[in-house]
Amino acid sequence: MSAGLKPPHRRTIKARLEDIDLQKRAKRRGENEIVKQTQAVPRVFGASRPLQVVQIDHTKADIFVVDEDTRQPIGRPWLTLAMDVCSRMVTGFYLTMDAPSRLSISLCLLHSVFDKSAWLREREITEPWPVAGLPETLHVDNGADFRSRAFKRGCQDAGITIEWRPPGEPRFGGHIERLIGTQMGKLHLLPGTTFSNAEERGEYDSKRHSALTLRELERYIALDIVGSYHQSIHSSLGRPPVAVWREHEGEIPLRLPEDRMRFWLTFLPEQERTLRPTGIHLFGLRYWSAALSADVGRSNRRLLVKYDPRDMARVFVRRPSGNFVEARYADLTLPSVTLHEAVAARRTLLAKGRQEINSRAIVRTAIAQRELVDAAPKKTAVARRGRVGSLKTTGDDSGWGSLRGVDSSKPMPFVEDTE
Repeated sequence: MSAGLKPPHRRTIKARLEDIDLQKRAKRRGENEIVKQTQAVPRVFGASRPLQVVQIDHTKADIFVVDEDTRQPIGRPWLTLAMDVCSRMVTGFYLTMDAPSRLSISLCLLHSVFDKSAWLREREITEPWPVAGLPETLHVDNGADFRSRAFKRGCQDAGITIEWRPPGEPRFGGHIERLIGTQMGKLHLLPGTTFSNAEERGEYDSKRHSALTLRELERYIALDIVGSYHQSIHSSLGRPPVAVWREHEGEIPLRLPEDRMRFWLTFLPEQERTLRPTGIHLFGLRYWSAALSADVGRSNRRLLVKYDPRDMARVFVRRPSGNFVEARYADLTLPSVTLHEAVAARRTLLAKGRQEINSRAIVRTAIAQRELVDAAPKKTAVARRGRVGSLKTTGDDSGWGSLRGVDSSKPMPFVEDTE
């Protein structure tokens, strides 16, 4: 307009926009679904045998969970899932209130690699989950949590190859993303769901309707995986994932870590702590092992402490000699709790302590102490001046002070000098 030119007609603008390549236009507008639909995929990413390729990814669950004790909403958890590309079996998962990190990946991988029989029994789940073993290749995205030195070192030690998705090639993560979409769809049936978006949620109050704890949601997801997803016909396979796994089960070389404990500890998170005479203090909990007795007071070095946030009943402490020892609660009567529960309990205790604080009493006390300190020098000065005055003889022109133990009101006897 400022150049004096006639503005183009609406039809002209529309025609020019339609001349722009659909995919290029969708990318600029952030229309990811259209980008996927217009992406040519002549080469299908797949695997010819179980555990040849396992994909791992995170998502924020479309549901609010509640606190174990108060049953008040505490937020939306994060779900980390691992899936075998060949059979489409879920190899493991990890649910936490913490944001995605190498810890989430490590604990998901640990769950993926080892036998799950005991894990299922603890959650009273009777359906089998036959997947176990080290994957040949881990297929992950380019997030910083998948590129940490500790994660790469742990995979290298275990003989696992890490393959990062090519940037700008979302189809290489399509298998795990579709699985995540399936799992999130199941959560939309639960109380406290946030659905996929605000439009779908409408007037539904997710926080007010939330009812499941983190433990209950974990069990629900596990039940759905082993009792529904694994047993149902997969659209791409035309068969249930568990049937495909069973068919190849005899051909799968079950590759497990040579040193289970070393593999376990490699992927566990860690902190450094000083060994006190009372033990190791971590997240407000105290741990002890008789093996640590010989190290108390012998060194000022902080010790490496490995812990499993799913079970804080025990930790693993690396002694100055380099060997790890298992340390358990100093109070053996305490039940096992998760790290989230331990931190939440400590936060609740501190909040309760703050609520019990009498702020007025504290302020009154501080003012009283200040007045005491301000008045004390004056009282001391007055007392000292009074003491000095009392040592002087009243009305004695000679200037002699009163002599202790002598009655100055009586005349002293004269003693003749004989010299």
